[in-house]
Order: sequence, then C-alpha cells, then structure tokens
Amino acid sequence: MLIALVGFAFAAAPPAWAARPVTVGYTSTSALRGLDVVSRLAPLHAAEVLTGNPAALRLHPGIRWVEAPVARRREGTLSAAAADVTAATPEWQYAADGEDQVPAAVEQAASGITIGVVDTGADLSAPDIAAKSPVTYNVITGSSAVEDQDGHGTFVASLAAGATEAGAGVSGFGGDAQLMIVQANRTATTFTDVDEAAGIVWAVDHGARIINLSIGGCTTSQVESDAVNYAISHGVLIVAAAGNSGNAGDAPSYPAALLGPNGLAVAASTPTGARAPFSTTGSYVSLAAPGVGVLGATTPTASTTAFPRAALPGIAGTYAYGTGTSYSAPQVAGAAALVWAANPSLTAQGVVEVLEQTARGSGVWNSQLGWGVLDVAAAVAQASGATPPPPTVPAAAPPVAPKAAAQKKRPHVRRIWLQTSVVP
Repeated sequence: MLIALVGFAFAAAPPAWAARPVTVGYTSTSALRGLDVVSRLAPLHAAEVLTGNPAALRLHPGIRWVEAPVARRREGTLSAAAADVTAATPEWQYAADGEDQVPAAVEQAASGITIGVVDTGADLSAPDIAAKSPVTYNVITGSSAVEDQDGHGTFVASLAAGATEAGAGVSGFGGDAQLMIVQANRTATTFTDVDEAAGIVWAVDHGARIINLSIGGCTTSQVESDAVNYAISHGVLIVAAAGNSGNAGDAPSYPAALLGPNGLAVAASTPTGARAPFSTTGSYVSLAAPGVGVLGATTPTASTTAFPRAALPGIAGTYAYGTGTSYSAPQVAGAAALVWAANPSLTAQGVVEVLEQTARGSGVWNSQLGWGVLDVAAAVAQASGATPPPPTVPAAAPPVAPKAAAQKKRPHVRRIWLQTSVVP
C-alpha cells in the first residue's frame, strides 16, 4: 500500500529537473518569495519564473494567473514576390503614400516625437539609422547593445524613422522623429510575449510616443494584453502588423488584434492599391500601406532570399526589398509622428482617427484594407487644418474579393484576456 502511494505521488508531481519557464501575475512582490524568478515586469505585476509544477503555482499565495510563454515571430521577410517593382522607382512606397507631399516644416516638427521599434535590434552603422543616433536597449541582456543578426529590425526602423537627409539612404516616414531601438528577440528570429511586453514597457517608460510592433502570433496572453493596456493608459500609440496569414487560413495576429480603436493594425497593399494576397483580413484591420517589394535598409548578413538586394548607386549601406505587413506598419508609425507634429494637441486616439479618416477608401471600411491605403499628405493636412493635396491615383483600382463585404462602420473588436489561464 505504501509503495502504491509513493508511486502515485511521483506520477502526480513533475520532478524538479523538469522546470520550465512560465509567466505569472502577482499581487505583490512578496508573492514571488520562494519562486525561481527569471525576470520581472514590475509595472504589470508580472514575472517569468521557472517551475517543475506549473499547475501548483495557481495555489501559491498572491499568484493571480499562470500562463505558458507564447511565441512571437516577425511579420515580414516573405520570400515570394518581392523584387518585381521597377528599379526606376525603387522607393515607390514614398510617393504611393503621399509622403513626398508633406511640408518640410511638419517633417522638422516631428523631432519632438519618439518612435520606438520593438524588434530584432538594428545595425547602428546603417546610414539611415546612424544619422538618427537612436536610443537603444536590449530587454534580454539589459544592455544598450542591439546588434541585429536577422536584418528585420534594421529594415523596420529605417522605414519608421530613418534619416531623411540627402545621401543617408532610404527616407524614413517619420521625418525628423527621434528613433528608439528596443531589441526583444532571444535568438536571431524568435521572441516571446514576455519579451515583447518588456519591450513595450521599457519604450513607454523611456519616452516613446509611438511604438511599432512588426511581430505577431495567432494566440495572445495576459501579459501581452496588460502591456498593450499599459501603453494605451500612458497615451502611447501602438502600430502593429496585421499579419501574413491571408493565404493560410486568415488566423488573426496578436498583438494587432488587441488594439481596437486605440491603436492601428496595418495590412499590406500592392503598388496598385489592392490588398496583398498574403495580408491577413479581419475585423481588427485599421488601414493598409505598401507591403510588397518595399525598399529599406538591412544588414550585410541578412538573407538575400528574404531581402533581395537593391542597388542604389552612390549610396552607402545595404538596401533590399522586403515583403510583408512588417514593412507596412512602420510606414504608418512614421505617418503618425507627422500627424502628431502637425497637431500636437491630438491624443493617440485622435491620431488614429485622422489616419483612418484620410485613408484612400472612400470612407467605407472593409476587412481587407480597413479604411483604405495610407495617405500621409491628406492626414497631415487634416491634422493641421490645411487643404489636402490631390490624392495619388494607383495604377489600377483595387479589386474587392467576395469575402470582403463593405461596411459603413468598422466593427472595432477588442480581444482582451480577462480570465486566469493555467498551464497544464
């Protein structure tokens, strides 16, 4: 009888050597006593801990919830259909979005806005990045080193707030906006929701007004939701890639699907203004921006498959074409900085409304492109009270797929996890 009881106890409780990381929410720091704490997000009352028996943590005094880590991936570097944009207009997205019609005074005024890019770091020697002398932080190491081993973060940062000076490479969409690089990947291409949340919190606490998240996954978590709410409660605007599952089931992408009316979930459009086939559709899509064959800066060691190289005679640095909603989002993040520069009295939600109202969609929302394709010049004009310039006409009218039923008003859906989840 004794042997049977001992055997049962052994089967019910995993051995100590099976410890693995989980995320917990706690009421006070005293709740973490006796736990193997890996990292702590004090503003969110959340921590990552190691345990061999996650379910038992639910009974630990002061522990509110327990979750397994959720993987995050970058929403770009699709290998297909990248370099079919004519080399005669390599930076086609700049004119397609009306960025070239923004007054110089507005671009200069954006110097008071900081865009935080939570991603794979950045190549600080890239001309577009170096000219901005960005603030940097690595949430994994706790240092200022943000070496980009993948090329994705460099590409995203160059689009969001790369330098606009002649000879500095690709012009960023944020004008003279300040650039903040927050590295949150544990390996070259992998993130977790905890790392993402830590990046968001650090960026908010260190002055970012806009945070770009070109990362995502098909499930969300309490710590991600809490981090998004933390940014919103501090008046920070989050811009996130809508996802690349349009050809693979259209699964929603988080954190984009969490934002609702308080942020911007950005789909990808083609040179003709149509939705890129891979771009995820859904009720959370806010608007679209170019996401096929977009030109940006990358690292010399970045994959040439993911980033087909672009030759820019007379320009130093490494440049390439990228495809994915990862590269649509930072264009909108940069545009948001210009809108805020044009009207500093706007709230984050006010900036959202201006960008959505001026997008090229005839005032009608649909699940493919949201309110339409980004029009930076029109958004800046509306924010400043000026007459908007004539819109840029795409090469062809964007087709509307049968599944994208037009609606007069976007059904903002906000998916926030409120229930405790337990790791089995």
